[in-house]
Amino acid sequence: MPRIANLYFRTAIVFLILGISIGLHMSITGNHAATGAHAHANLLGWVTMAIFGGYHALNPRKAARRLAMIQYAVYTFGVTMLIPSLYLLLSGNTAVEPIVAISSLIAFAGVLLFAVIIFSSSEASVSARVAPTH
Repeated sequence: MPRIANLYFRTAIVFLILGISIGLHMSITGNHAATGAHAHANLLGWVTMAIFGGYHALNPRKAARRLAMIQYAVYTFGVTMLIPSLYLLLSGNTAVEPIVAISSLIAFAGVLLFAVIIFSSSEASVSARVAPTH
């Protein structure tokens, strides 16, 4: 499996643990103010990163490109900043709103970079080779 795919799966499971932890905390305390942070951790962290990892596992030539690692770094940084700042914002700390906005834009930039990877030349994707007949 390409390194980037493995990184995405490892990062995804960390966000799943975080998302479930936020959900458990809300359930235990009865305070569901941070539902948005719980949802973002699970969807942007767990689900989206697992899908990114799966795509790279299926397209090792694209996964080997430098752009794949740049995209991973940008997206992961954005989501890593977004989840705790969104949690704090939804918990009443309005001072972090600019961090939520900036980190959202960074995560979106990571999604746009992934779109570039997907729409890049099919030459970079793995294709089945037909063995020559003699």
